[in-house]
Amino acid sequence: MIPITDDTTIGQAFEAAVGKYGPNPLMIVPSNPERAYYPEGITLSYEKAGHTVAALAAQYRQAGYGYPHRIGLLLENRPEHMLHKIAMNSLGICCVPVNPDYKAGELAYLVDHSQVDLLIVLNSHLPLVRAALSQSSHQPPVLTLDDFPNALPRASGTRQDVPVHARMPASILYTSGTTGRPKGCVLSHEYELAAGAWYANHGGLVSVQVGKERLYNPLPLFHVNASILSFFCMLLTGNCQVQSDRFRPTRWWGEIRETKATIVHYLGVIVSMLMNQPPSEDDRNHCVRLGYGAGVEPQLHAAFEARFGFPLVELWGMTEMVRTFNDNIPPRKVGTRAFGKSSPGLEARVVDDLNREVPDGTPGELVIRYSEEEPRKHFFLGYLNDEKATEAAWEGGWFHTGDVVFRDPEDGMLHFVDRRKNIIRRAGENIAAAEVEAHLLTHPKVEQAAVMAVKDEIREEEVLACVVIKPEYLPVLPRNSAEQQAASEALARELFDFCLESLAYYKAPGWVWLTDRIPTTDTQKIQKHKLFAAGTDPRTVPGMLDMRPLKRRS
Repeated sequence: MIPITDDTTIGQAFEAAVGKYGPNPLMIVPSNPERAYYPEGITLSYEKAGHTVAALAAQYRQAGYGYPHRIGLLLENRPEHMLHKIAMNSLGICCVPVNPDYKAGELAYLVDHSQVDLLIVLNSHLPLVRAALSQSSHQPPVLTLDDFPNALPRASGTRQDVPVHARMPASILYTSGTTGRPKGCVLSHEYELAAGAWYANHGGLVSVQVGKERLYNPLPLFHVNASILSFFCMLLTGNCQVQSDRFRPTRWWGEIRETKATIVHYLGVIVSMLMNQPPSEDDRNHCVRLGYGAGVEPQLHAAFEARFGFPLVELWGMTEMVRTFNDNIPPRKVGTRAFGKSSPGLEARVVDDLNREVPDGTPGELVIRYSEEEPRKHFFLGYLNDEKATEAAWEGGWFHTGDVVFRDPEDGMLHFVDRRKNIIRRAGENIAAAEVEAHLLTHPKVEQAAVMAVKDEIREEEVLACVVIKPEYLPVLPRNSAEQQAASEALARELFDFCLESLAYYKAPGWVWLTDRIPTTDTQKIQKHKLFAAGTDPRTVPGMLDMRPLKRRS
């Protein structure tokens, strides 16, 4: 394993890995005849990656890029994303990954907020980028991957002649918050390497063998899981990341068998969709010995392991801190949402609203830190341009995760209960209810809107929008008549399409409920908990309209 310290930079760790593990595969793209890039698949060795990264770094340097420049990458899950990121980081450039499902307004916000000095994009995303730049005040140059490096523009800002160090920003990842706009989490070289090393040294069922693993990760490279947690674990241990373009249940096992993957990363939605596939005599025809992920439904946990023959080790992590907890030491608590314990280097408490520790077995908010002496060590550097939000999250010297958990009184194991923040977790995506509400309220027919999470058997949670229509837009029709039902469906479709025009598809409401009134306090704060009677499944309420069949990538 490559030894690192708190002073090691990503460039130094990569160079050491190339020197030690040269012929080993670093990244594999499985074959896929339907994919526009590398349809026959590719295997990229450490040595080949080293040559490519060195050439890319020289091209960026010659064009004047370095610290403190920021470059946005809209390259989907292509291996070029990681090669450009490492080359950039080796020069002190900060990488800003872009979600390809963003709509123009969302991308315009990211461009304005991050103030990127350059956008490197795929040709297929040029229409999106042009539409976004027509809405943004900041106007960075745009370069397609096909035109790199021939058309690489000169850096506009001055490069500072300072050594790259471990506390420099390596990435800015955008994650949803409760204010309606995503926050930019600034992650350092130290953070990213520490995350990989922590994963590599878990032990127990999560033992990572040096030079012997192939980790299949179908998750997006604009998220922390694939681009940092798993990638740097593989890099430091001389192992290989198998990077699919996206999760497809019909291709999952074929790609795993083709690449001889030994570890897979999953989300709850992946487990659900794989279990919905017809049983096959090939269900255990694979080399996988470990699944590592989060959100498996309790009733599917043991059934999946019995069918496919390997453990699903539940973890907990977030963009602000992805040095994960995990339930890796047998006997595991399968099917209980258990995800690990407090330990040196990742201490945890469970507290109430006044930051008082609650008794074991009592649900409360999970708060975490590195240690009392260095609480923020190996955490994110902060929210970009939002010191107030950063300090609020660190109230009392502990990072407030917003997740409700309880600690088992017998063994100290932490169990996930729910999310305290106003966040909807759909198929691995964090959706701020406030963002969807704010957009709905710009529709001329909407008087009031409340957005919340509702349970979904496949995707963990789905977006539910409760909407009050302005009286002048309500047709006068007999209540509960076929005509009223048709009018309600037409209004719901109009609101759904309105969201889909400006928000990423996964943020559009999967359920729409048109109601006469949304309860509020005396100060007009919406009381979402009063919308439906306690114990009621909102999906079964009369008048609830199911829009889920319309939710798909464009």
